[in-house]
Amino acid sequence: MITFDDLTPVYGGVCAAKGFTAGSVRAGIKAGSEKDDLAMIYCVKPCPAAAVYTRNIVKGAPIVLTQRHLKDGKAQAVIVNSGNANTCNANGMEIAELMCELTADCMKIKKENVIVASTGVIGQQLSPEPFEKYIPVLAGELNEVGSTDACKAIMTTDTRVKEFAFEFTLPSENVTCAIGGISKGSGMINPDMATLLAFITTDAAISLPMLQRALSDANEISYSRVNIDGDTSTNDMAAIMASGLAENELITEENEDYEAFFNALCAVMLNLARETARDGEGATKLIECAVMNAPSEEDAALISRAVISSNLVKAAIFAADANWGRILCAAGYSGAEFDPDKVSVKIISENGEVIVCENGCGTDFVDSEAHNVLLADEITIIIDLHEEGAELNQSIAWGCDLTYDYVKINAEYRT
Repeated sequence: MITFDDLTPVYGGVCAAKGFTAGSVRAGIKAGSEKDDLAMIYCVKPCPAAAVYTRNIVKGAPIVLTQRHLKDGKAQAVIVNSGNANTCNANGMEIAELMCELTADCMKIKKENVIVASTGVIGQQLSPEPFEKYIPVLAGELNEVGSTDACKAIMTTDTRVKEFAFEFTLPSENVTCAIGGISKGSGMINPDMATLLAFITTDAAISLPMLQRALSDANEISYSRVNIDGDTSTNDMAAIMASGLAENELITEENEDYEAFFNALCAVMLNLARETARDGEGATKLIECAVMNAPSEEDAALISRAVISSNLVKAAIFAADANWGRILCAAGYSGAEFDPDKVSVKIISENGEVIVCENGCGTDFVDSEAHNVLLADEITIIIDLHEEGAELNQSIAWGCDLTYDYVKINAEYRT
């Protein structure tokens, strides 16, 4: 788990923050599925809410409607289904509106204060019946320990529950706050501005402009540094709600309280992002690529993302083959500016470490030793560009290996 010294991991996910409950129910949205597939998160009061969304031109109806609802920066509930993306459907907006209206009616809130999301197969017909029947049931199932159930309900090909929460202290008043999140995502992962589906809650009191800034900035160093298969989804969304029930003085500027809040948000999102990479469809290994001493932070980010996105690198990691030339190749086409003759590459795991490249050339490493390092289920690739005076220009990105099962899972996704 990624954490910071001033944070305390706590139980509860999106229910760790004061004022929030969650739950799930099986509505039968995808034929033959035996899992819960409809989830809700609810806050006892309307609160500031911010989001980031996919830049894919083809967007699911829930994305369009949520963007409209959050124009005033207020929300009180999230309703989300798995099993069907509600994208490219003739009645897509009608279904999204219905989900919000039913949630609003059951929870006695404004429909404009409902965030709606969907995930699953694109272009599949979606009936209103499961929502009409089961949203009222779901409304009665919400509770203060329902975060994990909600997280499981939004999973599709995911194999891991992605849920984290922390307590942190705002230094100006010594007020303790909580922040927690859940997310889903295993395939069709190449976030462009936004995420897969992620929902975050906090009881810190923070203004809408600062909440949006924190989410966007945290997203840039977390979900935007993850790649599973190069496909940017139509339904990507990350949303955050802040109940303010910690009763701290409202955070309205970048001060020490904002920094404490931002660090806690980063901890939640970095952990969720890292677990997303670990849970890539068919994956057996998590790949972390750290680039250091780059000419600029942008250059470092370009290289780290290019390396973890390279199918050739991913396939080599799967085979535990230290074919380091593929790493330099990816760095070279990343668009970053650097001197290839200065580059060194080190591969690290719990089984040891091996330097495979120095000054842009291969070293006399032992293949069997490198193979053993790469047999671990977490692999770190460290690329040092050795740019003088560039100690702070660094970046980390996360991906996974490319296995036979990735093809099998996606070949059989609808069947």
